[in-house]
Amino acid sequence: MRHGRPRTPIGTFGEVLLTDLGGRYRASTRYRDLDGRLRKVTAVGSSQRRARTRLQERLVDRAGYGSGGLLSVASPFGDLCRLWLADLELRDISEGTKANYRDDLRLHVRPAFERYVLGEITTGRVEWFLRQQAALSYSRAKHTRSLLNQLFAFALRHDAIARNPVEGTSPLNRPKREIQAMTLEQVQAIRAAADNWRSGAALAGPKPDGKVRDICEVLLGTSMRPGEVLALRPCDVRETRQGMVVHVRGTVVRRQRRADFRQDQPKTDASNRSIAVPEFAAQVLRRRIGAMGPDQREVTIFHNRNGGVITLHNLRRTFREFLRDAGLADSGITPRWYRRTGATVLARGLGIDAAAAFLGHTSTAVTEGHYVAPDLSIDMAPARVLERALRPVDPDGVPLAAGASDEETDALEVIDRQDAGGEGA
Repeated sequence: MRHGRPRTPIGTFGEVLLTDLGGRYRASTRYRDLDGRLRKVTAVGSSQRRARTRLQERLVDRAGYGSGGLLSVASPFGDLCRLWLADLELRDISEGTKANYRDDLRLHVRPAFERYVLGEITTGRVEWFLRQQAALSYSRAKHTRSLLNQLFAFALRHDAIARNPVEGTSPLNRPKREIQAMTLEQVQAIRAAADNWRSGAALAGPKPDGKVRDICEVLLGTSMRPGEVLALRPCDVRETRQGMVVHVRGTVVRRQRRADFRQDQPKTDASNRSIAVPEFAAQVLRRRIGAMGPDQREVTIFHNRNGGVITLHNLRRTFREFLRDAGLADSGITPRWYRRTGATVLARGLGIDAAAAFLGHTSTAVTEGHYVAPDLSIDMAPARVLERALRPVDPDGVPLAAGASDEETDALEVIDRQDAGGEGA
């Protein structure tokens, strides 16, 4: 009978060895792959801890990883967080979404569970934590619940736990709230304030060029996200026999330790869309494009003096001055309210589905790409509804004056919530 060291189970690894390379360290181990062979896996780092962490990151993605590997019921919650963050970097989602996940983990989730090992985190403990979060805000509870669900699903995939403790927790009760859309009176008051902003003869400095005023008109007429309007270029705009059409192809985004920049894709795949523009907003775009040269087809229509993008911060700052002059400084209105206002008008004029499609929350790419000729794929009805309800002269105040039904309130809140975590304007 043969005696010796027990065989390493498939999907696990042996002892980790650390070697000093003279200022750097190499961590190495032998991993038993799905074919039964032991293979050496190594990683190098500037310290022993960094080398070991990099080795763990390589092992976690190895096919066949199972119990007895990087995570187990006895693993500290911090180990799960570190490995999940490494996996997050490989996912095909926006950098803004990744940053939000990191912040929620660092600020809310990790401090609550870092003293536990995975086997100690029960459904009851998760329930207690979520109730604490819900007492602060529904939004925070929703985000932390989603994050915990992803963390424990990751642990479950790697055989570290037998079940996801988030399952079985009580549903979150979303509080009913009135959808925050502007009234027609507020829209007109902001328009008037924007027209007269810094127009006094006694004011020092250069006169405003009206860019933020015009941005507000395009936001109102298209229900686009603020970053999408700031990213529009002349090459994204075309005239048709029925009116102007814009193609949403990008957005202006803000990242930590980096200036705002134009990203070549919008927030989601469904956000990449072509929409009809009501005449009052089309006039603004025509005037702005007409002042640009033929060599500026790919320069943003609303650009700063150096030809760069107008930042989200500068848009919000000037918009707050409009609100102050309009007597709405304490209203809580932001540029994103234009999107909610357009959604409300369209929902009441054409229905929730039409509003969602116009705002980029329903993908029609297959239909447009395979069944409908391009010129016929643009629905001009939303532009007509927005023109009638929101034009500067003689607007129809009925849509915004009507009361919202429960169905409309729920649907529009979904649209608003899906935009959360984006540009923040």
